[in-house]
Amino acid sequence: MPNSKTQSLAYIGFGMLTPVYIMALDKLPKHNTGAVVHQVSEYVYDDAAIIACNLSQWNVPAGMIGTSVGDDLLGHHVADTLSELGVQGKIRFTKKYKTPLEVNVSDKKGARTYFWQRSEEILGTLDTTDLSLIKKSKLLYVDWYDGDVHILRAMKEAHRQGVPVFLNFEHGHKNPELLKKYSGLVTICQAVTDAAQIGKKQAMLSVARKLFNSGIKTAIITMASQGCMVVQGDEIIRVYAPKVKAVDGSGAGATFSSGYIYGYLQGWSLEASVRFAIAAASLKVTRSGLQMFPVKEIKALATQLRVERMEYRDDQFVKIKQLFKLPEDNPLMDNALVKEGRKLAERLLPKKKDDRKKIKRSLVE
Repeated sequence: MPNSKTQSLAYIGFGMLTPVYIMALDKLPKHNTGAVVHQVSEYVYDDAAIIACNLSQWNVPAGMIGTSVGDDLLGHHVADTLSELGVQGKIRFTKKYKTPLEVNVSDKKGARTYFWQRSEEILGTLDTTDLSLIKKSKLLYVDWYDGDVHILRAMKEAHRQGVPVFLNFEHGHKNPELLKKYSGLVTICQAVTDAAQIGKKQAMLSVARKLFNSGIKTAIITMASQGCMVVQGDEIIRVYAPKVKAVDGSGAGATFSSGYIYGYLQGWSLEASVRFAIAAASLKVTRSGLQMFPVKEIKALATQLRVERMEYRDDQFVKIKQLFKLPEDNPLMDNALVKEGRKLAERLLPKKKDDRKKIKRSLVE
């Protein structure tokens, strides 16, 4: 793989490394029946690696600290794939076990199931990885299902180096002990509830409040086709996902994380980052595999998304009206029509209340 000293890294993923075969079909079959597979794609999993590959496709310097892979064809295929995509970091090979394989099956409705090979022996190799790349990065990503003990080592190192940590917590927030253990080390936390996945707002708000009150600075609650809600300080933003024709839902969650991290690393506002994340994930499900859409196309969709704003007051979420003014880093701000419209508004609309009164009087007179 490329020499990690040749370029400073913006993103470091920490976690499982495995090749994956993604099978796309119309509908998951019933027990003891079959289904026609329309397309088979290959990629590198799990989420930390997916995000590294996605960000590299968007020209963001990304690296990966992963589990060891077998010294076999699949293991070297993983290393070659990461190298081709420009993902930095050392891949370790072992003769102790064969490279684990994952098979992901998804249908057009977004349902999916997967078969993976992961053991404590494989995850245990995370405990001997070189963590020096973390010091050079701007963000560390970890998954809670890669093991409590294993990810804590990387999170603590990031904390020592002053590097923000993005934790994919999924349903792990239901465990109060884990939440307590992670909260002091996590900057951004992505989570979900089954109820939130089907659009129940109270469940979504409850999880957000729990994460927010634990001290996590940015809490992200994803809701599949319902979009997501993000809480950061007093700012709460709900972004609705657009209606798209789904083909393959595998990797959508990791693509969402990729989109948010991309905006975060670019220094975008919270709204711009969340818009981009939802747009990236929505476009991803429209085709099989994990080749990313260009940033320009994602931005174009992001500007069209419906957004709802809320505030956090007295331990309660309060809905407020959506502001019409676009953030300065919103992709639409580069649009010539928008720029001209703003100039016209600045000329015609007075800024002070007294000026507005004068205009009203002059119209009467």
